[in-house]
Amino acid sequence: MTPLRLEETGLPGVQRLWHGQYADERGEFMRLFCVDSLKALGLVMASQQINWSRTREAGAVRGLHFQYPPAAEVKIVTCLKGEVFDVAVDIRRDSARRLAWFGERLHPRCGYSLLLSEGMAHGFQALAADSELLYLHSVAYSPEHQGGLHPLDPAVAVAWPLPVAQLSERDAGRAFIDSRFEGISL
Repeated sequence: MTPLRLEETGLPGVQRLWHGQYADERGEFMRLFCVDSLKALGLVMASQQINWSRTREAGAVRGLHFQYPPAAEVKIVTCLKGEVFDVAVDIRRDSARRLAWFGERLHPRCGYSLLLSEGMAHGFQALAADSELLYLHSVAYSPEHQGGLHPLDPAVAVAWPLPVAQLSERDAGRAFIDSRFEGISL
């Protein structure tokens, strides 16, 4: 079986985590997470929480969510069904790329997940009905540390592939970024 490996993307703090894959006449097998393999790649991460989501309608957007320190999290995002446009926004105060975003289509056969470092806001748009994601988090959800960006904020200007069909009340109600936004310190 091929071991896990990391590949850089166009945004520091976001990497592709290629899965160990094996296929035969019965089907396929993929290793999605292995503490020892990640440690060998220089990433020490114990998953503290695993979440699953299904988004029923193509065009629906979830996010852009993050947690403030001390609950800032590393996140591994995997598409199990359908297809999504997965987005990470750099919100690190000291980053030269603050408010830059990276987006990529994920689907079950792509062979990788996205690995998001602390200081990344995360969201996605379902490109197919009933799309399912699996999220591994390095830190458990902390309501008092939750934060988010409006997914249509012109200061970020994510180029969603489809017209945005649905937003949660919470995401739609987020204020746009203004000149006082400094990002988060890690």
